[in-house]
Formats: sequence, C-alpha cells, structure tokens
Amino acid sequence: MSLLEIQKLPTAENSAIHLHPSDNVAIARVPLNAGQTLRVEGHELQTTTPVPAGHKLALSAISTGEFIYRYGQRIGRASKPIAKGEHIHVHNVSFEELSFDYEYPVEEVPFPAPPANMPTFMGFQREDGRVGTRNFVAVVAASNCASFAAQLIEQSFKGEALPGNVDGVVAFPHGEGCGMTSGDDATQLRRTLSGVLSHPNVAAAIILGLGCEVNQIDHYLGKNAPRTSRLVGMTLQGSGGTRGAVEAARREIKAMLEQIAGETRTEVPASKLVLGLNCGGSDSFSGITANPALGITSEMLAALGGSPVLAETTEIFGAEHLLVRRARNRQVADDLLGWIAAYKKYLRQFGGSFDDNPSPGNKEGGLTNIVEKSLGAVAKAGNSTLTAAIGYAERITTPGFNFMNTPGYDPPSLAGLAAGGCNLIVFTTGRGSAIGFPTVPVIKVASNTPMFRRMPDNMDINAGTIADGDRTVQQVGKEIFDLMLRVASGERTKAEVLGHHEFVPWRIGPVL
Repeated sequence: MSLLEIQKLPTAENSAIHLHPSDNVAIARVPLNAGQTLRVEGHELQTTTPVPAGHKLALSAISTGEFIYRYGQRIGRASKPIAKGEHIHVHNVSFEELSFDYEYPVEEVPFPAPPANMPTFMGFQREDGRVGTRNFVAVVAASNCASFAAQLIEQSFKGEALPGNVDGVVAFPHGEGCGMTSGDDATQLRRTLSGVLSHPNVAAAIILGLGCEVNQIDHYLGKNAPRTSRLVGMTLQGSGGTRGAVEAARREIKAMLEQIAGETRTEVPASKLVLGLNCGGSDSFSGITANPALGITSEMLAALGGSPVLAETTEIFGAEHLLVRRARNRQVADDLLGWIAAYKKYLRQFGGSFDDNPSPGNKEGGLTNIVEKSLGAVAKAGNSTLTAAIGYAERITTPGFNFMNTPGYDPPSLAGLAAGGCNLIVFTTGRGSAIGFPTVPVIKVASNTPMFRRMPDNMDINAGTIADGDRTVQQVGKEIFDLMLRVASGERTKAEVLGHHEFVPWRIGPVL
C-alpha cells in the first residue's frame, strides 16, 4: 500500500509498507507477531516469525545468494534461504561492496534562475556578503591547553546583561591542537577553527592559546586572519595565566559588545541560507519519513539559490551512483567519487570498513547494513542537481545542493558543516539525538511518533506522522521549510533552549 493510504490503527492492509514496485521486502509499520496475516499490494501472506517495527519481511521466498531489494536498489544478498513472510535482518543478509556502472553527466546542468517571489528571513548582514541567523561572540581555544580557560570566559558572562541583539558569549573547547603532526591534521584543524572564527553567526571572536602548542594563534592573525575585523588573539602564557587570560578576554569582549550593540536583523532573501543536512541515531523509518521530508525542504531551498549541504561520506557509500547521475558536470561527479576513494584509504589504515558504520541502535531500528542506511540517508538532499563536492570544513560558496566530505560521527560532521558556513542545520533522527552546536541552530526532526513522544524536549518536528497516515512527505517538508525560516529569523530550537553546544573537530592524524 502507499504511504497516503496508511491508517493509524494497524490492519492487514496497512501494517507493512512497500516502498518500491521492485522491492522483495516490506517494512513493518508496527510490531508484527508470527502468523499475522498481511495484504501487501493485493497479495496476502503470513508472517513466519515476529518482525519488530521498522524491520523488513520477505514478500516472497528468497534463495541463498539472491539480492534483497529496498528502495528499488540492492542492499545485500540472502545468506541463507528466506521464507515468504520471514524477518529479514543481519542474521540472514550478507553484505558486499557493490560495483556500479556510473551514469556520468553528459552536458553541464545550468544553475536555476531564482524565482521572482523569493521568501525572506530576518538575518544579520556580514561584511563578506554572507548572512548570520545568530549573533554570537565566540571564544575559540587554539588547543586543549586553552580549553578550560575558554570555558571560564564563557561562564563569567552567565547572568550578565548583554545587548538585546547578542545571543551570547560561547566557548569552543576541544581536545586537539597539540601533540599532533604539523601536516594534514594541523591544516584541517586550522581550517575548522578559521571557519568557526569567521562564521556568519559570529559577530566577534577571540582565539585563545596556551602559547607553546603546535597550533599557534599566529596562524589566525595578521595576513592569515579568517576575518577582517573583531578578532583578538591572546595566550595564557602571555596574559598572566588562567585568571589573567580570563580578565583580559573579558575586557576585549566588553569592547566588542559595545561595537556590535547597534547591529540589527534585516530582511534578506532565503537564498542566503546555507543548510546543513545531517542524521544521527537513524532507524528504518528515517528513510521513509524524516529524510524524504527534509529532501523536499532541500529541493525548495536549492530552487531558490540557497545551499543545502549533505554530509557524512560513510553514509552515501552504496548510494553514490544515485548522486553521480545528478552531478552538475563530470568534474563534480569525479570530486564526489574522489572523496569516497580517499575515505576508503583512510579506513584501510585502521582495518575498517564502511559497513562498520551502522551502530547497534541503527540495527535495532531495522537497518541491516551501510548500503540500506545510505540509500535512506541520501534522501535528505531530495532530487536536486549536485552542484559541488568539497572537503571537510571548506567554505561553501556554490548555490544549490552541495556535498561535504565528513565522517558519519555526528559531532565532527556538524563541526565541518558549521566551519564551512552553514548558518542553520536540520538533523533527522530515529532513535533520538540530543546534539547541538555552539553558534548554529540545530532543528531536530523525529522519524517516528513513539520516539517524538519519548523525547519532547529534544524534537522540533514529528515526521512520524507520515507513517501514521496523518500527513504526506510534502506536507512535512513544507513544515520543515517554514520552521527553518522562523529559526533563521531568531526562533529558538529545542537544542538551543536546552543549551546544547557540542563541538568536536575531526582528528585524522596520530597522537605524538
């Protein structure tokens, strides 16, 4: 049956979801008992085993070695004979890396012309042409050695009256910056911290070091400065220690607050939105409800000339052929495949595989392997043309649907998206996630109603209503889009209200 026909109360007709005509599996909408009768696409069958909600069951007998299809795509092979109506999961599915005959773009796809009636939001115009959705003062630690002092600086402003247009003074503590190589690892950290310092949601910033670490603050000052105004560098060793650095930083920040007190939000086009797309704690419903709904939002934004940015390289593996055929030109397609090849090389250093990605929670939620997870994850980007594929924490400059090379691990993925300039992030989740970011609002979209009800303080939107039969994918996508504009104009997300501001840069090198 189609999602539009699903009713709330489980019946033989609506207890399983068939996603694509060629699929030989259906997804249990509700927990199914052994011997339960189902009618799927006019065919009657009985479950032979219990099937948890979100998990797969066979619509026909599947022989050992035969492919299993979901979303009209291969997700693995049967590792043993599977009976009609049997539960399908890790116990009877084998994983294999698939090879694809990529459909490369033949001609370059032009960028879409922006519409005459452009939606708007109220944002902070920046000198480099970008627009902020928030107005923070950031205190960024150059290394772990300065992280405690950065946190003390943030804490010292708690309870103090700030100008009404300032969202707060926030610290960026982390565990990197020293005991690391001076090559690619340090370069990536500096690119990440530079992106944080120059972010459009940051009105002014301090880069704070100990003084003797590998990641010297000089990399962020002078000709290397990531921003042209309101950036101050200082070290604990040069400021009299921890207390001296806190006092010096407070003086600098108070002067900054006086400078930015007069800044106000102005009406700006929605094309100025750079929207990070991330998922975490995914379940089988993520690829049915929350991710496709966010895909509608992404398509709407890309059509306006905004930039939705898909991330998590580990979670496009097995679905990359779908993105290659949508690339703007051959170079973009090659860039995307280049990031996947580089990630494979990175994993081989540690004896890892892309299929190590699905977590125990992902599997409990019905996702059998990384291919199945990826096919649902890429739905966050909708069906827009892929206009660019860039490296971790690189500046996002291309309108339309972008891809950024990040890990699937949520904290460093969000850090890369934010450092690249995302001024808003939408995060879909099936198992439940509580992550946020210091200076970028994060909207949480629940894939299923039970989890939304269990975690009401963390979830902003319930996409589970799609599986419940209450709303369509298009309706929830429009709801996300409308909330996105309101949040961009200042409405606070659940993560902001709770005070979540996790920050974890992606470390790729050895510890020395």
